[in-house]
Amino acid sequence: MLELLNTWLIAPFDYGFMRRAVVGGLALSIAAPPLGVFLVLRGMSLIGDALAHAIMPGVAIGFLLAGFSLPIMSISGVLCGLMVALLAGAVSKIGGQREDAAMASFFIISLAAGVMLISMGGSSVDLTHVLFGSILAVNATALLLIAGISTLILVTLAIIFRALVVECLDPLFLRGQNRRNGWVHSVFLALLVLNMTAGFQTLGTMMAVGLMMLPATAARFWSRRLEGLMAIAVVIAMVASTGGLLLSFHLDIPSGPSIILLAGVGYLFSAMFGRYHSLAARLRRKTAPLSAEAST
Repeated sequence: MLELLNTWLIAPFDYGFMRRAVVGGLALSIAAPPLGVFLVLRGMSLIGDALAHAIMPGVAIGFLLAGFSLPIMSISGVLCGLMVALLAGAVSKIGGQREDAAMASFFIISLAAGVMLISMGGSSVDLTHVLFGSILAVNATALLLIAGISTLILVTLAIIFRALVVECLDPLFLRGQNRRNGWVHSVFLALLVLNMTAGFQTLGTMMAVGLMMLPATAARFWSRRLEGLMAIAVVIAMVASTGGLLLSFHLDIPSGPSIILLAGVGYLFSAMFGRYHSLAARLRRKTAPLSAEAST
């Protein structure tokens, strides 16, 4: 039994690329789910997906200028993502359109522009790398960048935590207390862009949002407290990233989709058997009155 556990759970990490991959996955798993929890609470779940694609043109421009230079692609991706977020906010304020609708429009434009730019300057392999990532190819430079961005996200989130909670629960109160409340929303969008930029190297722009949103939505079935939501979401993400890497290693399947699909299994399990709002919870509520009537 011990030998089997060693073969399946420990031996794969004798390889350097697996150690780097798991560290990068765990770093993203710690920083991304708390952002996803706030997106769910704010009713902005799809904006995370929109911002994931908003960095595409910037990543493509960085790729065309410097090839697979992670620092250049990351910087250009951050700048492009921030520009898209600012443009969507401006259109929303000036034109009165809902921010999610404006973001969705820019998301479609950004995705098309990014795919076009990459296709003009590279092969289909290059496009696949950007869209779906390659966590097993993470090097020391990428690992430092991912760890640095994840640390920055956590520190900034801790600083603005109270204001962000108030904005989620009672935005009108925040407006009444501070006329410059817009900075909280802007900083939050910037953190989302940074998270997507850190994730594109490992999971790609198409799947980086999955590690942020699936654990966050799954956690809603297990807790009603904000702290509990974040803790559970982080645990689910860490299990999915590590388990997905192990499945990829042993079954010789793509690592990125393995991680996201395992997070999806966690979501489906939570929807079926979670403590709150799950199928099992509804069945318990229906059977409780029948049990009470039978006892009387």
